[in-house]
Amino acid sequence: MKTLIATILTGLVLAVLASRPVQAADDAPVDLKVGDAAPKFEALDDKGKVWKSADHVGKKIIVVYFYPADMTGGCTKQACGFRDDMKTLKDKGVTVIGVSGDSVRNHQLFKKAENLNFTLLADEKGKVAKKFGVPFNAGERSIVREVDGKEVTLTRGGTAARWTFVIDQDKKIALKNSKVNAAEDSKAILALVNKK
Repeated sequence: MKTLIATILTGLVLAVLASRPVQAADDAPVDLKVGDAAPKFEALDDKGKVWKSADHVGKKIIVVYFYPADMTGGCTKQACGFRDDMKTLKDKGVTVIGVSGDSVRNHQLFKKAENLNFTLLADEKGKVAKKFGVPFNAGERSIVREVDGKEVTLTRGGTAARWTFVIDQDKKIALKNSKVNAAEDSKAILALVNKK
């Protein structure tokens, strides 16, 4: 009798476990720390082409900065800071990548409006943010902005928190900043690379 009950209970436990969704390793929460290996990621860039980290990481210092939305106050200050410091950053062997939940089209409009000179990645579903452990609120949001004298609606798939990472040439996280001052971000990166 005890064997029959044990068999039934085992069967019930297995049935319950089988009915639950299995959490894949990719779904596990990420908490990157300085010194950790940089995650591999890819997304569409502002030209609509696939940008793969594997093609870039290890060749130069890579700044991956996450920001909430194209063409909003703090995000524009942050992007323009990187734009204005781009020559110095490039001279130091630094590549800058901006990542948000905006679409390729939004990125194209943002780059045109602000004359941005670095790559923006479209992370509409937050897949890249997740690999870095960056908080991402899914759900479409729209804003209306003027570009070339015309009103345009920019709709993004979700909103990432403002975090900045630096990946060194050893493919490791050299900096993780989850309390970014948008207007000063590029200066903080310059200070870091000047120390090396």
